[in-house]
Amino acid sequence: MRAGINALTATFVVGVLAGLVLTPDGRAWLRHPTVMLGDRAAASAPPAPVAPVAPVAVAAPVLPAVTPLDARLAEGPLRIGVFGDSMADGLYAGLYRDLQHTPNVTVSKFSQVSTGLSRYDYVDIQSKTRGQLDAQPVDVAVMLFGTNDAQGIEMDGQVHPFGSDGWKAAYARRVDDLVALLRSRDVAVYWVGLPRMKRDTFDAKMTLINGVVEARMKALGVPYIGTTALTSNGEGGYEAYLPTDSGRRTLMRANDGIHMSMAGYLRLSAPVSARLKRDAGLDRPAAVPVPAAASVSPAG
Repeated sequence: MRAGINALTATFVVGVLAGLVLTPDGRAWLRHPTVMLGDRAAASAPPAPVAPVAPVAVAAPVLPAVTPLDARLAEGPLRIGVFGDSMADGLYAGLYRDLQHTPNVTVSKFSQVSTGLSRYDYVDIQSKTRGQLDAQPVDVAVMLFGTNDAQGIEMDGQVHPFGSDGWKAAYARRVDDLVALLRSRDVAVYWVGLPRMKRDTFDAKMTLINGVVEARMKALGVPYIGTTALTSNGEGGYEAYLPTDSGRRTLMRANDGIHMSMAGYLRLSAPVSARLKRDAGLDRPAAVPVPAAASVSPAG
């Protein structure tokens, strides 16, 4: 009986270890066992605080100019694609709702849960995006990554711990490479920032990522649409219920304190759709045709 129990225990342990090896979070746990235990972990040393975002000395690549959105729309339908992680899934739903009745505008989802720009050993977003564009070209790419990116980055044979100067430079390079790929296909890029988060430590990490991305968008001349203030209360902190334009307090966040409710995603998508409409000329009143002057027959 004891031998049977021991064999069952051994099988269970092997199965758990195999599962850890085959998943990115599991591999991180094998390297640093306290990572997945959250604040309850008895780590050998307290986690280092996330340092404020400092400028990253990364030269911006020279990007080709892209066709303006209003010129694209004049030639045919404006194809908008939403790229990113699970947060981008919700942003897509909001943008689709906002733009579904706009003539000659389509919104498609290219995002995938559990992806990001840190772990290319899991999903290489650069290669994935290239394949997606080959299969389904778009005119506009709306980007939202980051909720899975508070992890080390392996680049050029070196692992850069999250928040380090090496990490910031590596993350900036991946952002630059992704934007360069899109611009090489004449795709206009709009990058959306991450919202306010409930847990202070996680919010600090997302703030660091926002800082790196915003700096890169400024260097590259790409529109960056921040959402932190939009998803904060009057004191600048996290709150699940926020007032709408009418003043009614509405649930904006999911229970995890990270993702949004549908009302929250519509709150994120509103400034994005407004910017896209403005750049495409869709917020301008339609021109009223002037009737031709009536011809007057000469008197005779």
